[in-house]
Amino acid sequence: MSCGLSYAVELLNGRWKINVLWNLAKEVHRYGQMKRNIPGISEKMLTQRLRDLEKEGLIIRKDFKTIPPHVEYHLTDSGKELIPILEQMCRWGNRIREETNVSY
Repeated sequence: MSCGLSYAVELLNGRWKINVLWNLAKEVHRYGQMKRNIPGISEKMLTQRLRDLEKEGLIIRKDFKTIPPHVEYHLTDSGKELIPILEQMCRWGNRIREETNVSY
């Protein structure tokens, strides 16, 4: 892909990826917190999206190697760069939803 926009869209493509990133934009989370904060996402899908985003360099998985297991997720610097973009998309989406009176 020669266009950065195409690459960015491809990187963020996939159901729930933006939801996971948005959830991590405000604070570090453990798996259970994210599962509760993202209604409708299955455990399998959350696990897959976390793996995808880690592989793509947008989040970091920190395993504290304790019993019981303690794992936290947070945004990388590249992931943090997305926050203002996601905030703008949220504002835009809210405005368009109000203008078109369509809900998802």
